[in-house]
Amino acid sequence: MDLVCYERDEDFVLGRFRDGAFDYLEAASEVVETEFFRHLGAQEILRTLAATYPTPRKKAEVPLWVYLASNLSLRLHGVHSFHAYPYVVRCGGMLHAFGPTVAAKATHPDTGDVTLRCAGFNAKNHYDRQTPCDQDFLRKLARDTPAAALQTWYNRDVARVLQAQGAFDAEGLFIGDASYLFVPDNPAYEGAVRLLFDEHGHPLEAAELARRTPQQAAHCQWRRCYKLVSLLHTDRQGRFCARVALRVLPGTASECPALYALVDEVVAAVGPGVLRRLLLDRGFLDGAAIGRCKQAHGIDVLLPVRKGMAIYQDALGLLRLPGVAFTPYAPPPPRPAAPRPRPVPEPVRRREAQRQQTLRARQAGAPPPPPAEILVRSEVAGIDGFQSWDSCPVPLAVVISREVYGDGHEDLWMLLDTQPLRAPDAAAARRDEYHLRTRIEEGHRQLKCFWDLTQFASRAFALVVNQVVFVALAYTLLQLFLRQQGRAELNRRTRPRVRAQLLPSAAVILIYCDQRFATVTPLEYTELLLTLAEPARRKILAQARRLRRELLDALPNPRPP
Repeated sequence: MDLVCYERDEDFVLGRFRDGAFDYLEAASEVVETEFFRHLGAQEILRTLAATYPTPRKKAEVPLWVYLASNLSLRLHGVHSFHAYPYVVRCGGMLHAFGPTVAAKATHPDTGDVTLRCAGFNAKNHYDRQTPCDQDFLRKLARDTPAAALQTWYNRDVARVLQAQGAFDAEGLFIGDASYLFVPDNPAYEGAVRLLFDEHGHPLEAAELARRTPQQAAHCQWRRCYKLVSLLHTDRQGRFCARVALRVLPGTASECPALYALVDEVVAAVGPGVLRRLLLDRGFLDGAAIGRCKQAHGIDVLLPVRKGMAIYQDALGLLRLPGVAFTPYAPPPPRPAAPRPRPVPEPVRRREAQRQQTLRARQAGAPPPPPAEILVRSEVAGIDGFQSWDSCPVPLAVVISREVYGDGHEDLWMLLDTQPLRAPDAAAARRDEYHLRTRIEEGHRQLKCFWDLTQFASRAFALVVNQVVFVALAYTLLQLFLRQQGRAELNRRTRPRVRAQLLPSAAVILIYCDQRFATVTPLEYTELLLTLAEPARRKILAQARRLRRELLDALPNPRPP
């Protein structure tokens, strides 16, 4: 059975209904998931992704688009156990998007329960199907798909689909990141390792624990983890954060070669000129790889420099030259808050004003911070043409930031950039640009806390990777859908918040005709019926009676109660 797409065409369907013609109708609750899957079907995204999916099966008894849609539906609901698939199918909106040829409601002849009748894709079931496919099929296909092949598919074929859908803007701003995925301390997790982490979640050597005080050591703990290396795409306004490529590694693996391999994969998939700017942290310092990005792919890289590097000491020496001067730096103003959709009630305004007054009183009574914590001013300077990093074959620009505090001490930190500093204010602009990398922490918090990225239901590495890949795919496709629907502001919200904003839709009547559909409210449907001409009314009555008789016999072999 192939993918059947239904097009929303209110004028056509309602016009045919007034003439007495329709194929099927049902009551449904319009949810964001329904619109999401209709969008995927209309854009043929599911078909394109299924055509390149690295299936381990030689015989496809169930179309791969059903597997992809089912997997995405689970992730959208925040459910990762395949055993919950029947529940998700019944309460979600996936089946409404594919029309009555995939699923329709039927009444059990013995119990009277309203259930689903799914056509299915083979003749192997002994009872009538209540889901498009069995949850065991989903689990086994996910387990048998090689983890390396699945990640390569995401990094190449999914990236091509995102490019075809216009997900990449002309500026080509990408961010590289590495993050730990913590799991329970169970050695059965394939590929996970135990590491010692400090109170800030940073790994440290076991020997460092002995040099800490007992109070500091009490906050350190051993945790079992994987490492997720990601390549993300965003814009300067931070309106979205698409996860374009990823790789799941053991926690002890180095993220540096994995990230640059992801860059090579994405460039090979989408072509040169898409990835133009790459922001990294100091964990990705690799002179040869940075030079290859610039020379082979035309990608300018911006990242911090370690204080122990020779280029850091060379920049400190050049600060004494008369031509190098610091200029005052002011961070960009915060993004203005979105306007409220409606006026705030007066009691709410009074409570908020009282709360702000209480906070100001507490701050006024608190002791002032020590001078060492009071930032007096920030300054920035730039130096071009550094070539003292032997492993990097391209010249580098160094952006030096200096923070001066109330007790007189200074804090210096530097950024390396393969793009020259041409404009007078280029150094300050590069510092502003690098702050974009810190904004992705909100995206990680979204995935880990609200998309339950690390709530792994299985300890098999293939299923761990499957969960990471499809959570990232659902998160990225949902962001793309919201952008194309003009709701990009919801990309900054949590998954429950997005559902709270989009789920409350009125119950509707779905009318299908000639692979088109229309949605009307119950009152509109009642008015439509009462205003029909007599010939059309008789046709609809005959069609409704025929469909009712068919639905009474829709479960010829139901599962016993």
